[in-house]
Amino acid sequence: MNIELVRKIDFWAGIPACWLLTVAGFLLKPFARKPLSSPKKFLFIELSEMGSAILAYPTMKALKKQYPSAELFFLIFEKNRASVDILKTIPEENVLVIRERSPVSFLSDVLRVIFRMRKENIDCVFDLELFTRVTAILGFLSGAPIRVGFHKFRMEGLYRGNLHTHKIQYNYQQHISKSFLSFVQVLRHPQKDWPAMEESIQDQEIEIADYQTTESGISNLWNKLREFYPEISQGHKLIIFNPSAGEIPIRAWPVEKYIELGKRILSDPQNVIILMGAGADWETTQKVHQALAHERCIQFTGQTTFPELMDLFSISDLLITNDSGPAHFASLTPIRNFIFFGPETPRLYAPLGKNTQILYSNFPCSPCLTAYNHRNTPCKDNKCLQAISVDEVYDLIKVHL
Repeated sequence: MNIELVRKIDFWAGIPACWLLTVAGFLLKPFARKPLSSPKKFLFIELSEMGSAILAYPTMKALKKQYPSAELFFLIFEKNRASVDILKTIPEENVLVIRERSPVSFLSDVLRVIFRMRKENIDCVFDLELFTRVTAILGFLSGAPIRVGFHKFRMEGLYRGNLHTHKIQYNYQQHISKSFLSFVQVLRHPQKDWPAMEESIQDQEIEIADYQTTESGISNLWNKLREFYPEISQGHKLIIFNPSAGEIPIRAWPVEKYIELGKRILSDPQNVIILMGAGADWETTQKVHQALAHERCIQFTGQTTFPELMDLFSISDLLITNDSGPAHFASLTPIRNFIFFGPETPRLYAPLGKNTQILYSNFPCSPCLTAYNHRNTPCKDNKCLQAISVDEVYDLIKVHL
């Protein structure tokens, strides 16, 4: 995905589209479906963020408690679908996907999804997106009479017209999982066009998902690892490195520091480093692999299916990663999770779970990637991450090694 192109389309086409659909919604309001007193079908929309599905899990569970007969749906980009399937909360047939391989596949899938949503008679849409307007547009075109999502109120950003019937104020001081939980709270109102909420959301309300491994899956994974390092055994400490930040490279701790940290870790013969990432991350991980040049450093980038990745987290001891989707997936397993934050804030996006350790320098300019600038920072030099030293990281992790 070309993020810069997406931002331009979102700005130049998304804003006018939201305005035009707001006018159309006002004119067609007398003919619109009336909301049910007890909604039956709920659709979550989050296209591009794999981690958001994990962070929305407490909302899914709360929704099922409040509406036991509810049927849940999820709309997401095809490449990110695994993050929904792994939760085992949404039936497979209710996961709607859009391909983004080309403009033709994207537009054809959008039309197909709109037809499916209207055929299903979705009662309520939860728009989880903060950074693009296409999800608000899709929610409106679904025909659902209840549409819950973030609204700008007096803020400069987040313009989505008047496409949501229940408007949630974006709160950059509260974890996003609590903001998602507030989507369920507001359903008690016929509509909501004010920012205030009636009550707080307590930490104990956040229910955390977990991943269940299988013996066959674990066995197959060990066999796969032995293809790269025949001497590997369960007596080793397995440390996973995820040095790529995917499509937002400003979020990455410097590769040179991963290399220096790797040298210290490999000085102990009990430790094995496993480099992970998607195929697109190969160039970054290969720099680390070539610099370390050690038999106990396994280049595992692009070698796993999504279930195999989850099994890898389940058998490993530590994950050292930039702020990205894998940090959230790992939180479903017992692995100890060390995550670098800087351009974005852990206050909003830290993975859930007790095994998470945040590495954050707390610079006064951080975060610079926010809903206010659609994750489009002018910063080219992430000193907030560079300030986190190898010594600091190694001192934290060696306790667990």
